[in-house]
Amino acid sequence: MKKTKISFPHMGNYCVPIEVVLSLILDCEYLTPPPITKKTLEIGSKYSPDFVCAPFKYNLGCYIEALENGADTLIQTGGVCRLSYYGELHEQILRDLGYEFTFINFGDSEITKPTSIYEKMKKYNPKLTVKRLAKALMIGVRMIDIMDKIEDYIRENVGFEEEEGTLENLYDAMLKELRTVRSYKSLKKINKRYKKMMKKVKINKPKNPIKVGFVGEYYTTLEPFSNHFIEKWLAKHEIVVTRKLNISNTIFFRNPKNIVKKVKKYMKYDIGATGMDTIKEAEWLAKHGYDGIIHVKSFGCTPEMDAMPILENISQDYHIPILYFSFDSQTSEIGIETRLEAFYDMIEMRKEKKK
Repeated sequence: MKKTKISFPHMGNYCVPIEVVLSLILDCEYLTPPPITKKTLEIGSKYSPDFVCAPFKYNLGCYIEALENGADTLIQTGGVCRLSYYGELHEQILRDLGYEFTFINFGDSEITKPTSIYEKMKKYNPKLTVKRLAKALMIGVRMIDIMDKIEDYIRENVGFEEEEGTLENLYDAMLKELRTVRSYKSLKKINKRYKKMMKKVKINKPKNPIKVGFVGEYYTTLEPFSNHFIEKWLAKHEIVVTRKLNISNTIFFRNPKNIVKKVKKYMKYDIGATGMDTIKEAEWLAKHGYDGIIHVKSFGCTPEMDAMPILENISQDYHIPILYFSFDSQTSEIGIETRLEAFYDMIEMRKEKKK
């Protein structure tokens, strides 16, 4: 019997644990979409409404490229904003274009509840048991947690390694091995081995380096292509980059009530999506002596637009500069680099003046 070829849009490196979980649940062949390029965005933009947010266009482009490469089943996981409602639109656009496929949309499920996931996946694999699902989810959650912690370490140290590219090469090799994981035991071994190797990489970090925090809208923050690889640019300029927004912190271990308490100085109500997280992290960065904050979002992202005036208040209260980026399908790379260079020069001068 021919195996189902299933695919999921890119969002950073999270397609790796998703591939593992789906392979364990559905006995399928996972088809990774081609790396996101300008072509992906052009395809997605061509068939999307003009003023829809960039993540919609990226996801649609990924779906089309996956289908062209032979995928017959597509996954939509939903999101923490209106992205949860995009599944039906994506499916209709693709069917209007003449593609035939199965569409599994988690936008109408409570993704944090295993029972909801079980009911959904049981339709596509009648042999699925609760035990098998629990095992797959446990491996997936733990893998994401491991990846998030390692990426945090790389982000803060990659700009200071003696041999450029060592940490990223190790991580790429680790991701390749993680794709083969089918048990918790093998995941634990891979994690332990690569953590040791990464700790051995020689890092020459000064005592008081420039530190920049990275906050903003969910997809644009997590998918490096959509923010034009700003984190890599910062690393090349020997800047410590801190980004607390990831799946572990915003889905698995997020406590909304705790966040409300932490941001009550600046806001009384939840502004939706990761807006509260943006405010919370920005104030934390300001309190912990960071030299600057970079805020990224897609064009038209309402929660992050609401967060921007509050970020200005934080900037004034703590005397910390904030650089804002809003991305769409027409954003110029040259313009981004020019603004980053000016921001870097400014925070460097401020730091020297403080000394």
